[in-house]
Amino acid sequence: MAVRKFDLEERLINFAVRIIELSESLKPTKASNYLSGQILRSGIAPALQYGEAQSSESRKDFVHKMKVALKELRETLVCLKVIHRSNSYNSEQQILDAINESNELVSIFVKSIDTAQRNMITEK
Repeated sequence: MAVRKFDLEERLINFAVRIIELSESLKPTKASNYLSGQILRSGIAPALQYGEAQSSESRKDFVHKMKVALKELRETLVCLKVIHRSNSYNSEQQILDAINESNELVSIFVKSIDTAQRNMITEK
């Protein structure tokens, strides 16, 4: 049996799909409509930006693209917390799962960026 390697791209795609589903399930209010649009932009962007980072031209370019994706993940996390606190959702478990995954992805990106930056220093 082959060992399955960790696939961050696949995880980010799954997160984007989760955000789409959550966005579609929010209560139909003005605030929810606004939050839905915001979370769609920030929640889908990291998967796309990670794809760009995989084609980066240098380690510095990679770090920059990863930092942009991290900013979007943090924005998504804050938006998820606003949705949760404002009770704009229909399924609390759905929002809590998204918050948890967002926290985990932020941690992964922070560690990846730190590692890449340390490797840039040791290459010099």
